Amino acid sequence: MMPIALPLAALIAFSGYTVGVMLQAEQSLIDFGISLMSRPDTAQVVIDLYLLATLAGIWMFKDARKRGQSGWSVVPYLLLTAVFVSVGPLLYLVVRGLQDRKRPAAVILPDA
Repeated sequence: MMPIALPLAALIAFSGYTVGVMLQAEQSLIDFGISLMSRPDTAQVVIDLYLLATLAGIWMFKDARKRGQSGWSVVPYLLLTAVFVSVGPLLYLVVRGLQDRKRPAAVILPDA
């Protein structure tokens, strides 16, 4: 059974920080993304981040399928990942941990 304390704490802290920053932002999220991609040094960081987000998305999809869920069940997490990167996988880990607590131990498959 996966503990949810760490992903839940990270989700709450990072989501709160994100909301606070977005409320103070002087430009839209799209304008901010465009400005980040306009310079090679910041573009490299964004590309690296989205490569990692893609790997997390693939893992979430495969994990959901391994657990007998539809691939469509991961779509909300993938959408959150596309916009806020860390929020999607963190929320997935929290929900997955809560689901594991409700299942009998024999049904939970070990992580590969």
